[in-house]
Amino acid sequence: MAQVREVLRYHHYAYKTEQSYVNWILRYIRFHNKQHPKDLGRSEIEAFLSDLAMNKNVAISTQNLAFNAIIFLYKRVLHIEIEGNIRAVRSNKLARIPVVLTQQEISDILVKVSGVSGLIIRLMYGGGLRISEAMRLRVNDFDFERSNLTIHESKGGNDRNTLLPVSLHEPLRKQISKARALHEEDLKAGFGVVYLPNALARKYRNAPTEFGWQYVFPARSRSNDPRGGEIRRHHIHPSAVQKQLKKIAKELGIIKRVTPHILRHSFATHLLENGTNIRMVQSLLGHKDVKTTEIYTHVMDKKLDNVISPLDQL
Repeated sequence: MAQVREVLRYHHYAYKTEQSYVNWILRYIRFHNKQHPKDLGRSEIEAFLSDLAMNKNVAISTQNLAFNAIIFLYKRVLHIEIEGNIRAVRSNKLARIPVVLTQQEISDILVKVSGVSGLIIRLMYGGGLRISEAMRLRVNDFDFERSNLTIHESKGGNDRNTLLPVSLHEPLRKQISKARALHEEDLKAGFGVVYLPNALARKYRNAPTEFGWQYVFPARSRSNDPRGGEIRRHHIHPSAVQKQLKKIAKELGIIKRVTPHILRHSFATHLLENGTNIRMVQSLLGHKDVKTTEIYTHVMDKKLDNVISPLDQL
């Protein structure tokens, strides 16, 4: 597994993806009684994936993730070609229609949020960010003049631009000032080197200590980097955002399961309800296929006030 991690890092996979792939590879090995993967092959892969579909009832996306992890193991780590097509039983558990908050529910939540977590919650809804994207934002990513926010290496490894709400300019500038003061303290203490993907660290030798590359939402204390053990100041943990959002939703009596990702769903749905072109929404979300964006049309407010049920017309 150390070799798996090394290869994942060589190919610049996100740390979250690394954890996920390692988890699925371990499950695959344990499923086959801890046999070495080089002694297994296509039939064993099919058996594992079929078990996920038939006995674990996982979603299609989960089964695909497990498949990708195993293929990575054979192709990139063991350098073994799997002969023939993988013919596992496919999961028939379809993705659910996303849960979306109404604009009034969003407004009620935003009135009550506070602190850095509250600022992140506002930014996630205002720009359609995933929580991991919000956590990893760096000073260079903000263009206040154009009200533009750049998301680097989002899901799928792509970059995209999204909205930077004007109402957040001032609180974000204050947050960046706090991050600068913290970075200057770190430099004086002999630290201040932020994590950068290998390609960037090699290309820009001085970048890890430059303020523009620092996290906008830094953690309160320094910690060991899980990739190499270096002492760095990482970004804040997403649990702070998750806890505040859950607490406020409970106080407001919102019955829906409110998670940080629901803010992204709500962002997309509300844009469509307000008449934004679906192609623009696709671009802001970073979806490769517009069909992925179309799922939000199923939860839009269809303005049914003027539609009369045929029962009422009898």
